[in-house]
Amino acid sequence: MNAEGTLADRLYEAALVPELWTETCERIALEAGSSTASIFTVDGSGNHRYVTTPNIAEAFAQFVQSDARLDNVRPLRAMQRSPFSFVRVTDLLSAEEFANDAIQRDIIEPHGMQWEAGWAFQEPTGHVIVITLMRAKGLTHFSDEQLARLDLLKPDIARAAYMSSRLAFNEARSMTETLSMLGLPAAVIGDAGRAIAMNPEMETLSPRIRTGAGDRLILEGVGANALLEEAIEHYKAQAAPAVQSLPMAGRAGAPPLILHLLPVRRAARDIFSRSMAVLAVTQVGQVGPPDMRVLCGLFDLTPAEARVARAIAMAQTPEMIAASLGISLETARSHLKKIMLKTGTTRQAELVLLLSGLNAPNFSGGGRPEP
Repeated sequence: MNAEGTLADRLYEAALVPELWTETCERIALEAGSSTASIFTVDGSGNHRYVTTPNIAEAFAQFVQSDARLDNVRPLRAMQRSPFSFVRVTDLLSAEEFANDAIQRDIIEPHGMQWEAGWAFQEPTGHVIVITLMRAKGLTHFSDEQLARLDLLKPDIARAAYMSSRLAFNEARSMTETLSMLGLPAAVIGDAGRAIAMNPEMETLSPRIRTGAGDRLILEGVGANALLEEAIEHYKAQAAPAVQSLPMAGRAGAPPLILHLLPVRRAARDIFSRSMAVLAVTQVGQVGPPDMRVLCGLFDLTPAEARVARAIAMAQTPEMIAASLGISLETARSHLKKIMLKTGTTRQAELVLLLSGLNAPNFSGGGRPEP
C-alpha cells in the first residue's frame, strides 16, 4: 500500500476514534516533510479546538488563549485565495504583514519554528477547519512538491472531518432520543451554548423552554434564564464541570421544574464534537423512588450504584442501605462516593435534592416499565 493510501486509512480511523488524531497529525507531518502538523476548528463564535503534534502543543495552547487568534487572517485568506490547495503563509501575507505578524513573532518563532503552510475549508455546519504545518528554523520553506503531496490528501481530510462532525451530531441526537425513551425532556447544548439537538418532549415545554436567536435556549423568567446562562458560561470555562441543577418556578397550570445540566464526557482529542452538556428536565412534586433507567441514563450509574441512589433518595442511611441490599457498610459507602462523584454533589443532602422527582415517567401506552 502506498504512503497516501496508508495515511488516508488513518484519517478515516481517526474520524471514528478521536484518540488517533494526534498520531495522525504525526503521520501527516512525516508525509509532508514537516516539523509539525495541526488541525484546528473554529466555530461561528470564534471558539478554537485543536489537536496537534506534541512538539507544538504548547504554542497552540498559547495561541488559543491569546488575542492574536482574533486577528488571524490566515484561514479567511486561504479560503479566498487558495480554496483548492495547500498554500504557504508567505503567499497569504505581504512582506510587511509577515514581518509584523504577532502570531509569527510571539508564538511560532519562540517555539523554534519558521515556515508555515496550510489549507482551510468550511464544512456544512459552518465551522472552519484548518490544517497547518510548520518547518523548524534552519530548514527551507515548503516546496511546491511538498504542497502537491499534501493536496493529494485534501479529499480524504475533508471527508474524514465531515464524517467526524456527522458522527458527533448523530451522537448528540442519540442522547436526546435515549432520554426521550425514558420520558424525559432533553436537549444537547454545544460549545457555543446553542441547542444542537432536542427531543419532542422538550419541544412540548415551549414557551417555558424554547430556542431563540442562534438556537440559544431561553427559559421563561429572567431569573431562571440568568441561572442557565451562568451555568453554561461556567461549563465553557471548566475542563471538568460538575452536574448542576437549576430551579424553574411554576406558574398557573404548569408545575415547577428542575433543570439538570449534565456534562458530556468526550475525548480530549475529539475536536469535531460540539456537545458540551445535556439539559434534562424533571417536574417538582412527583413522588416515588427514582427510576433505575433514569438514574443509569442520566448519570452513567451502574445498576448497583443506581440501587443505592434510589435508597438515598428515600432518605435511607448507608447503614440501612447495607442491611436492605445485603451488602457491607463499606460497599454501600463506596457506592455512595462514586454516585456523588458522578452527580457532581458534595453532600448527601444535595444528592437527595438532585434526585428529587426522578421517578418513573408516565407512558402514553398505559404501560409502565418495572423499576
